[in-house]
Amino acid sequence: MENTYPDGCHFICPDCSHEWSAIASKDESEETRIHKDAHGNVLNNGDTVTLIKDLKVKGSSLVIKGGTKIKNIRLVDGDHDIDCKVDGQSMLLKSEFMKKV
Repeated sequence: MENTYPDGCHFICPDCSHEWSAIASKDESEETRIHKDAHGNVLNNGDTVTLIKDLKVKGSSLVIKGGTKIKNIRLVDGDHDIDCKVDGQSMLLKSEFMKKV
C-alpha cells in the first residue's frame, strides 16, 4: 500500500496496523502448502482424482456420487482446496474426499 512506512527493522501499514520484518527471508514469506488426498498421497495441479464418498452440493439438490472421476484439478488455498469441473459445473471441493488415480 502507498501508506506503508519503515520503522527500524519493520514495515508498518497504518491502514490495517499490520507489521512485518524488513529482513524476512524468501522461505518465511513464501510458505507453500502441500495438498494431500484422503490416503496421504500428494496432489498436484492437473491430477485426476476420484471421489471416495457421495457429496451433497450446498444450495442445490445435486449429489455427486462416490467414484466420480474428476480430471485436471487445480489446487487453491482455502478450506475447499480443489477447483474443478464436475458435469460441466465449476466447483470447489475438499481434498479429504478425494483419492488420486
